[in-house]
Amino acid sequence: MDADAHDVTRILRQLADGDASASDRLLPLVYEELRRRAEIAMGSPVGQTLQPTALVHEAWMRMAPEDGPSYESRGHFVSVAAKAMRQILIDRARRRGARKRGGDGEHAERVTIRGVEDETGPEHDVLDLSDALSGLEEAHPRPARIAELRFFGGLEMAEIAAVLGASERTVYNDWRLAKAWLRRALRDDAP
Repeated sequence: MDADAHDVTRILRQLADGDASASDRLLPLVYEELRRRAEIAMGSPVGQTLQPTALVHEAWMRMAPEDGPSYESRGHFVSVAAKAMRQILIDRARRRGARKRGGDGEHAERVTIRGVEDETGPEHDVLDLSDALSGLEEAHPRPARIAELRFFGGLEMAEIAAVLGASERTVYNDWRLAKAWLRRALRDDAP
Protein backbone atom coordinates (compact mmCIF):
# COMPACT_ATOMS: atom_id res chain seq x y z
CA MET A 1 0.00 0.00 0.00
CA ASP A 2 2.98 2.32 0.44
CA ALA A 3 3.48 3.04 -3.28
CA ASP A 4 -0.18 3.85 -3.73
CA ALA A 5 -0.83 5.40 -0.30
CA HIS A 6 -2.05 8.65 -1.84
CA ASP A 7 -4.41 6.77 -4.18
CA VAL A 8 -5.66 4.60 -1.30
CA THR A 9 -6.39 7.67 0.82
CA ARG A 10 -8.18 9.38 -2.09
CA ILE A 11 -10.30 6.30 -2.78
CA LEU A 12 -11.14 5.89 0.91
CA ARG A 13 -12.40 9.48 0.89
CA GLN A 14 -14.51 8.69 -2.18
CA LEU A 15 -15.98 5.68 -0.36
CA ALA A 16 -16.79 7.87 2.64
CA ASP A 17 -18.50 10.31 0.27
CA GLY A 18 -20.76 7.53 -0.99
CA ASP A 19 -19.02 6.54 -4.23
CA ALA A 20 -19.89 2.82 -4.30
CA SER A 21 -17.65 2.19 -7.32
CA ALA A 22 -14.61 3.31 -5.32
CA SER A 23 -14.53 -0.11 -3.65
CA ASP A 24 -13.79 -1.71 -7.04
CA ARG A 25 -10.81 0.63 -7.45
CA LEU A 26 -9.56 0.06 -3.90
CA LEU A 27 -9.19 -3.73 -3.89
CA PRO A 28 -6.58 -3.93 -6.69
CA LEU A 29 -4.48 -1.31 -4.87
CA VAL A 30 -4.49 -3.10 -1.52
CA TYR A 31 -4.91 -6.78 -2.44
CA GLU A 32 -1.26 -7.90 -2.60
CA GLU A 33 -0.36 -5.98 0.53
CA LEU A 34 -3.31 -7.47 2.42
CA ARG A 35 -2.31 -10.94 1.20
CA ARG A 36 1.26 -10.40 2.45
CA ARG A 37 -0.12 -9.22 5.79
CA ALA A 38 -2.41 -12.26 5.93
CA GLU A 39 0.60 -14.56 5.45
CA ILE A 40 2.31 -12.85 8.38
CA ALA A 41 -0.83 -13.02 10.53
CA MET A 42 -1.22 -16.73 9.81
CA GLY A 43 2.35 -17.51 10.84
CA SER A 44 3.48 -21.05 10.18
CA PRO A 45 1.70 -22.84 7.34
CA VAL A 46 1.89 -26.14 9.26
CA GLY A 47 -1.62 -27.31 10.06
CA GLN A 48 -3.23 -24.40 8.25
CA THR A 49 -6.09 -25.20 5.93
CA LEU A 50 -7.02 -21.56 5.42
CA GLN A 51 -4.95 -19.90 2.71
CA PRO A 52 -3.87 -16.23 2.89
CA THR A 53 -5.97 -15.47 -0.20
CA ALA A 54 -9.09 -16.85 1.51
CA LEU A 55 -8.30 -14.86 4.65
CA VAL A 56 -8.02 -11.65 2.61
CA HIS A 57 -11.30 -12.33 0.81
CA GLU A 58 -13.13 -13.05 4.04
CA ALA A 59 -11.63 -9.97 5.72
CA TRP A 60 -12.58 -7.86 2.70
CA MET A 61 -16.19 -9.06 2.97
CA ARG A 62 -16.30 -8.22 6.68
CA MET A 63 -14.83 -4.78 6.08
CA ALA A 64 -17.53 -3.73 3.61
CA PRO A 65 -20.69 -3.03 5.59
CA GLU A 66 -23.95 -2.91 3.63
CA ASP A 67 -24.32 0.85 4.07
CA GLY A 68 -20.82 1.44 2.69
CA PRO A 69 -17.50 1.47 4.52
CA SER A 70 -16.34 4.60 6.25
CA TYR A 71 -12.63 4.76 6.92
CA GLU A 72 -11.11 7.91 8.36
CA SER A 73 -7.68 7.28 6.81
CA ARG A 74 -5.38 4.68 5.33
CA GLY A 75 -4.21 3.93 8.88
CA HIS A 76 -7.78 3.34 10.00
CA PHE A 77 -8.31 1.01 7.01
CA VAL A 78 -5.17 -1.00 7.89
CA SER A 79 -6.25 -1.16 11.53
CA VAL A 80 -9.70 -2.47 10.58
CA ALA A 81 -8.08 -5.05 8.26
CA ALA A 82 -5.85 -6.30 11.11
CA LYS A 83 -8.85 -6.60 13.44
CA ALA A 84 -10.86 -8.43 10.77
CA MET A 85 -8.06 -10.94 10.15
CA ARG A 86 -7.64 -11.49 13.89
CA GLN A 87 -11.36 -12.14 14.33
CA ILE A 88 -11.50 -14.53 11.37
CA LEU A 89 -8.59 -16.58 12.71
CA ILE A 90 -10.14 -16.62 16.19
CA ASP A 91 -13.58 -17.62 14.88
CA ARG A 92 -12.02 -20.35 12.77
CA ALA A 93 -10.00 -21.68 15.70
CA ARG A 94 -13.10 -21.73 17.89
CA ARG A 95 -15.05 -23.63 15.27
CA ARG A 96 -12.34 -26.21 14.82
CA GLY A 97 -11.70 -26.66 18.53
CA ALA A 98 -8.36 -25.75 20.04
CA ARG A 99 -6.50 -28.47 21.92
CA LYS A 100 -6.70 -26.87 25.36
CA ARG A 101 -10.39 -26.21 25.04
CA GLY A 102 -11.56 -29.76 24.51
CA GLY A 103 -10.86 -30.20 20.80
CA ASP A 104 -8.97 -33.17 19.47
CA GLY A 105 -5.73 -31.24 18.97
CA GLU A 106 -5.52 -32.41 15.38
CA HIS A 107 -7.45 -29.39 14.21
CA ALA A 108 -6.06 -26.71 16.52
CA GLU A 109 -5.04 -23.58 14.65
CA ARG A 110 -1.48 -22.58 15.44
CA VAL A 111 0.23 -19.27 14.84
CA THR A 112 3.88 -18.33 15.08
CA ILE A 113 4.26 -15.37 17.37
CA ARG A 114 6.92 -13.43 15.52
CA GLY A 115 8.62 -10.88 17.69
CA VAL A 116 7.49 -12.47 20.96
CA GLU A 117 9.62 -15.54 20.47
CA ASP A 118 12.35 -15.84 17.89
CA GLU A 119 11.43 -17.39 14.55
CA THR A 120 12.46 -20.84 15.81
CA GLY A 121 10.59 -20.44 19.10
CA PRO A 122 7.38 -22.18 20.02
CA GLU A 123 4.10 -21.65 18.27
CA HIS A 124 1.06 -20.63 20.25
CA ASP A 125 -2.59 -21.38 19.77
CA VAL A 126 -4.37 -18.41 18.16
CA LEU A 127 -6.97 -18.50 20.95
CA ASP A 128 -4.25 -18.35 23.61
CA LEU A 129 -2.75 -15.36 21.83
CA SER A 130 -6.13 -13.67 21.60
CA ASP A 131 -6.77 -14.28 25.31
CA ALA A 132 -3.33 -12.91 26.18
CA LEU A 133 -3.93 -9.86 23.97
CA SER A 134 -7.28 -9.27 25.68
CA GLY A 135 -5.56 -9.33 29.07
CA LEU A 136 -2.86 -6.99 27.81
CA GLU A 137 -5.53 -4.66 26.44
CA GLU A 138 -7.14 -4.39 29.87
CA ALA A 139 -3.82 -3.49 31.49
CA HIS A 140 -2.12 -1.58 28.66
CA PRO A 141 -4.38 -0.64 25.71
CA ARG A 142 -1.82 0.99 23.39
CA PRO A 143 0.80 -1.81 23.68
CA ALA A 144 -2.02 -4.31 23.00
CA ARG A 145 -3.03 -2.38 19.88
CA ILE A 146 0.60 -2.37 18.73
CA ALA A 147 0.83 -6.14 19.25
CA GLU A 148 -2.40 -6.68 17.31
CA LEU A 149 -1.15 -4.58 14.42
CA ARG A 150 2.16 -6.51 14.42
CA PHE A 151 0.71 -10.00 14.69
CA PHE A 152 -2.50 -9.73 12.71
CA GLY A 153 -1.72 -6.77 10.45
CA GLY A 154 1.95 -7.50 9.78
CA LEU A 155 2.79 -3.82 10.22
CA GLU A 156 6.30 -2.54 10.77
CA MET A 157 7.05 -0.10 13.59
CA ALA A 158 7.02 2.99 11.35
CA GLU A 159 3.63 1.94 9.94
CA ILE A 160 2.23 1.41 13.42
CA ALA A 161 3.50 4.82 14.50
CA ALA A 162 1.68 6.38 11.54
CA VAL A 163 -1.53 4.45 12.25
CA LEU A 164 -1.52 5.42 15.93
CA GLY A 165 -0.21 8.95 15.44
CA ALA A 166 2.63 8.21 17.87
CA SER A 167 6.38 8.51 17.63
CA GLU A 168 8.40 5.46 16.59
CA ARG A 169 10.22 5.63 19.92
CA THR A 170 6.90 5.37 21.78
CA VAL A 171 5.87 2.44 19.59
CA TYR A 172 9.20 0.63 20.21
CA ASN A 173 8.89 1.17 23.97
CA ASP A 174 5.31 -0.06 24.01
CA TRP A 175 6.26 -3.03 21.81
CA ARG A 176 8.92 -4.06 24.35
CA LEU A 177 6.32 -3.89 27.11
CA ALA A 178 3.84 -5.90 25.00
CA LYS A 179 6.40 -8.61 24.19
CA ALA A 180 7.40 -9.02 27.83
CA TRP A 181 3.79 -9.10 28.99
CA LEU A 182 2.75 -11.60 26.31
CA ARG A 183 5.78 -13.85 26.90
CA ARG A 184 4.83 -14.09 30.54
CA ALA A 185 1.12 -14.61 29.81
CA LEU A 186 1.75 -17.27 27.18
CA ARG A 187 4.37 -19.04 29.32
CA ASP A 188 2.02 -19.03 32.33
CA ASP A 189 -0.74 -20.42 30.12
CA ALA A 190 1.46 -23.20 28.67
CA PRO A 191 0.39 -26.80 29.33
